[in-house]
Amino acid sequence: QVQVTESGGGLVQAGGSLRLSCTVSGLTSDRRYAMGWFRQAPGKEREAVSYILWSEGSTYYDDSVKGRFTISKDNTKNTLYLHMDSLKPEDTAMYYCAAARVVYLRTLGDLLPANFAYWGQGTQVTVSS
Repeated sequence: QVQVTESGGGLVQAGGSLRLSCTVSGLTSDRRYAMGWFRQAPGKEREAVSYILWSEGSTYYDDSVKGRFTISKDNTKNTLYLHMDSLKPEDTAMYYCAAARVVYLRTLGDLLPANFAYWGQGTQVTVSS
């Protein structure tokens, strides 16, 4: 069973940086996985922030975070990261890590939250103005 656990959220001033971490367990070498970071602000739908293919390393970013956020992974530590720079108050949200088993994929951007079967509990990021 795949399990993911986020950490690293907190309160930061606008323009600051934070790094989120997500430890992953249960991935098997005979399957292909995509890992994703999502966020959900109060009263809004959950939205994709960034994805990465666990084996290949291909990445995807939502336009709202391109150039400010960087997704990365350390396969030896089974850990996914999201490094967030130049944070804005509108980045305030609960951030979730999730895993999806990929069977067929044309492009990472095609993935939707519904494709991700394994979710963490979330970590709060608050950016003050």
